[in-house]
Amino acid sequence: MALDISTWDLACRFNNTDHHTELNGMDRLIVRRGQAFTINLYLNSGSYQPGYSQLHITAETGPQPEEQYGTRAVFGLSDEIDDTRWSAAVSSPTGDTVCLSVCAAPDAPIGRYVLTLDGRIQFDFILLFNPWCPRDVVYIDSEEKLAEYVLAQDGIIFRGNAEYPVPIAWYFGQFEEGILDACLRILDMNPKHSRNPGKDCSGRRNVIYVTRVLSAMINSNDRDYGVLEGCWKDTFDGGVSPMSWRGSVQILRTWSSTSCLPVRFGQCWVFAAVACTVSRALGIPCRVVTNFYSAHDTNSNLVIERYLNEKGEIDSICKCHCIGHSTSWMTRPDLPPGFDGWQASDPTPQEKSEGVFCCGPVPVRAIKEGELTFKYDAPFVFAEVNADLVHILKYNDGSTRKIVNDQKVGQKISTKSVGRDEREDITHLYKYPEGSAEERQVFEKANHQNKLQQQQANPGLQITIKLSTGIRKGCDFDVFAIVTNNTEEDKKCRLVFASRAVSYNGVIGRECGFKDLLNVALAPGGERKVPLKLNYSKYCTNLTEDNLIRLGALLIDYSTKEAMMAMRDIVLDDPEIKIRILGEPKEKRKLAAELTLQNPLPETLQGCCFTIEGANLTGGSSITEKLESPIEPGQEAKVKIYFTPTQSGLRKLVVDFDSNKLGHVRGYKNVIIGK
Repeated sequence: MALDISTWDLACRFNNTDHHTELNGMDRLIVRRGQAFTINLYLNSGSYQPGYSQLHITAETGPQPEEQYGTRAVFGLSDEIDDTRWSAAVSSPTGDTVCLSVCAAPDAPIGRYVLTLDGRIQFDFILLFNPWCPRDVVYIDSEEKLAEYVLAQDGIIFRGNAEYPVPIAWYFGQFEEGILDACLRILDMNPKHSRNPGKDCSGRRNVIYVTRVLSAMINSNDRDYGVLEGCWKDTFDGGVSPMSWRGSVQILRTWSSTSCLPVRFGQCWVFAAVACTVSRALGIPCRVVTNFYSAHDTNSNLVIERYLNEKGEIDSICKCHCIGHSTSWMTRPDLPPGFDGWQASDPTPQEKSEGVFCCGPVPVRAIKEGELTFKYDAPFVFAEVNADLVHILKYNDGSTRKIVNDQKVGQKISTKSVGRDEREDITHLYKYPEGSAEERQVFEKANHQNKLQQQQANPGLQITIKLSTGIRKGCDFDVFAIVTNNTEEDKKCRLVFASRAVSYNGVIGRECGFKDLLNVALAPGGERKVPLKLNYSKYCTNLTEDNLIRLGALLIDYSTKEAMMAMRDIVLDDPEIKIRILGEPKEKRKLAAELTLQNPLPETLQGCCFTIEGANLTGGSSITEKLESPIEPGQEAKVKIYFTPTQSGLRKLVVDFDSNKLGHVRGYKNVIIGK
């Protein structure tokens, strides 16, 4: 006997809260697979009769729903919910109201659905991955990790270098208005959907498939309506500097509102952060990881070669740099046991995988164990953290010699700690300790011959680079090359000590300071400290927005023609933005952020402005305040910017200061918003 349904209530407030989607809003039904949701049915006449009343239910997704592809499910009423498949049950019949529970299969495709009751009543809902459901492949058994990797709308990304990691606050904003729709649109715009929409929608049951689609669609190298266009030049004509982005929300809204034209411009941490936003929005636990001194192995031999001349001049583009990628949490039933958990993927366009610019997901443990045959793109990611960096000196007479250098690839692999803003070093998840027996076994498995042939020799001559304290942008400072003779003979050497601006992605810029000493004499056991002064007047126009200078010290032994080199990147500190919150931080109560920055430069700052942004703080957009007057040396720039929080809880206010000379200076403040 069919139910005589008059109206219905999707109970969006109750369901969305129960499914951890309430921050998306309460105006539509957004639920997660493998977990029941409730619909209240109001009857015209009669009542629900257990065993007699029937309801024919159909759930469909995509333009060509079919049962064989999992994009169409047909089911009726059961005595109780079965969370292993699509099912429905009446939980509390009370007269003319029927409380209907519906549960999507834990492996159902994610996306937009239409639910039909008895062929005549239809309503829409959105289905997401469910990391709270033990039957879902993205399940995480930790409320703290779920809060960090799924629900957190802001976080920290690390830039700078291995010696001096710099935390940058990022506004992921996966629950802001319009972001989930933009994320679903990314799936619909991917070329696989255009070619075969039925097969693509079916593939959305598989988190591995979805992650690969996102890796390809966050970049636009394939001219496939991707979200971001990359730019690794010094200028960003036709777009904005990647340093100007404070979060993913503006990027995704711009892409969605401009007919899916790629947003200009991004670089690796921006690609990774946007991928993290989209993954979290769809229910995939995700985090951004920074690999300091990452290698790009174009020859597939796990060796990166760089050539220098006798003046210490190096090839202009280094294939080793700081790079950000995203890792997502999932099981891998397609691989042998033991490779579930964090999977690395890289949406930054570098190499093609199966014909498109994407990378991963590959188990982080497979990288650690040297399992290079595992899907997807294990050799590329393995090289990023394990390739060998070889420097070769090219003498003026044309001869070459390998340089002794201890620079390592894959250093201080970093991510934000769970529940705290501190850096967590996760290098141990990607590689075994250097020199260990396990490391050697991995290199044998990966056929990393160059590493296997290396011997730990004690060189007779040694060179290192030391820094002075208080290296800040705007000041003059000294750096030092320390040369030591560990032999029992007198040594005469040539020392070339150079410094050049460098971008985070390894592009070498102009010289910032140089010294060439042709006669460095060292007695047995002797040491010499050679200073190099870096003057603001010289480096100020050469620096990129990354504030990085690469130091290189090349030592050539005249008697043996052997060459040794030390290399070090330094980060020039930006001034601190002081942030004060004025007023009592409460929901829907106007607050002011008092922002102050002191000009550290010996010259005037023009075109100054402060911008703030934050999840549930600034209405999903940025707020900018321009300063009318220039800021003289030593003078403070100071403004008040007003904003109204919309949700209680711990929030991050992300602040940016921009000017003609300092570029983008970043800061943030954690704010606890009361109810």
